[in-house]
Order: sequence, then C-alpha cells, then structure tokens
Amino acid sequence: MFDVLLYLFENYFCDDPHASRDRDSLQAAVIQAGFKPSEVAKAFQWLDDAATRRSGFDHSAAPSDSVRVYSEKEIERLDAEGRGFLMFLCHNGVLDRQQHECVIDRAMALEIDCIDLDDLRWVVLLVLISQPDQEAAYAWMESYLFDDEAQCLH
Repeated sequence: MFDVLLYLFENYFCDDPHASRDRDSLQAAVIQAGFKPSEVAKAFQWLDDAATRRSGFDHSAAPSDSVRVYSEKEIERLDAEGRGFLMFLCHNGVLDRQQHECVIDRAMALEIDCIDLDDLRWVVLLVLISQPDQEAAYAWMESYLFDDEAQCLH
C-alpha cells in the first residue's frame, strides 16, 4: 500500500497537489501501472482517512507545553528518531496537535513493521497534502524532504 501512495504522490500529486481528479480514472490508471486492486483500494482509503480523521482528544484543554506520550505499540513501530522528528515539526509550527495525531494514526495504519524516518517524512507530506489550507506547511515539508542538504536534527 505504501508503494501505491508514493506512486500517487510522484505521478499525480507532486505537480499540482490540489488538482481535482476523477477518482475512478485515477484508480484505474494506478491499477494499469501494475498495482493490485486491493492495494490501490487500501491506499485510497488511507488517503480518505488522512483527509477526514480527527483525533477524539480535545487539544484545546491541554496545556500548550504538554508532551505526547506514545503507547508501547507506537514506540515499537516509530523509532526515537521519528518521534523526535515529529516533535521538531510540532515545535516549529509545521504540524499542529491534530495533524500530529493524524500523522501518528496514518503511520500506524501502514502495513510496515518499523516506520523509519524516511517513511515518516512521506507520511507527513501525504497527510499535509490531503488536508485543506495546509499549503505553507506542505511547501515547507516538501522543500525539506527534497533538500539534498537537509540538516540533521540532533
């Protein structure tokens, strides 16, 4: 499924992330490119969930300096480098609390045992591209992701 998401991004979303596309023809084109229909369906569901999923937690009630505590399952799949990267994005205003939760949710929904930093960067980009009014955060993340001289965060 992750390969389908990356293919969609590279071939359809990268040039014009907000272009309106006929979903059926887009799915057919991805299947014609060689992906299994079941994987394509999962990828489109993943994108739908990224666009609509909202955390059930009321973030307005939490103090602004609160810290997200990860579950054991999240710690198993998201390594310390990835969790640190998410903290970096939140502290720099690229992700708000709800988007942070959405990224974690969408990362956990991937069929990958261990989500490395590169995979997590793509998840962030895909979440931002799927949500309205995130052009600035998307542009920052895109430039960060494609910058060959990206600085180490630590």
